[in-house]
Amino acid sequence: MVSRVDVTPAAADLIRSLRGAHGPLMFHQSGGCCDGSAPMCYPEGEFRTGSSDVLLEEIVIDGVAEPVTFWMSSSQFALWRHTHLTVDVVPGRGSGFSLEAPEGVRFLIRSRLLTDDELAALGD
Repeated sequence: MVSRVDVTPAAADLIRSLRGAHGPLMFHQSGGCCDGSAPMCYPEGEFRTGSSDVLLEEIVIDGVAEPVTFWMSSSQFALWRHTHLTVDVVPGRGSGFSLEAPEGVRFLIRSRLLTDDELAALGD
């Protein structure tokens, strides 16, 4: 199955921990400057999405009861639609609004271009 978004094992571990502390989770990547270019993790529904956002993936993570949604602003998606995203976690302080910030780590995106076969499977 082709996906637009995956997570590394380290990111999955952190997501399981954050899920235990905060309940269902979501990611949003706005594409703005500074922290806007990083995936922000919130309790599901805390960041209000609307017609200017695209739901890229409902990420299934072992040990998490519900999928973790990954949203991106539509303007950012227009630029990144040919890209596969992998959510990773690294040491360092991220945004103050993202749930992982107090843990001394931050989520980041690693990316690669989708293949022609993947794009076709995704309907692009």
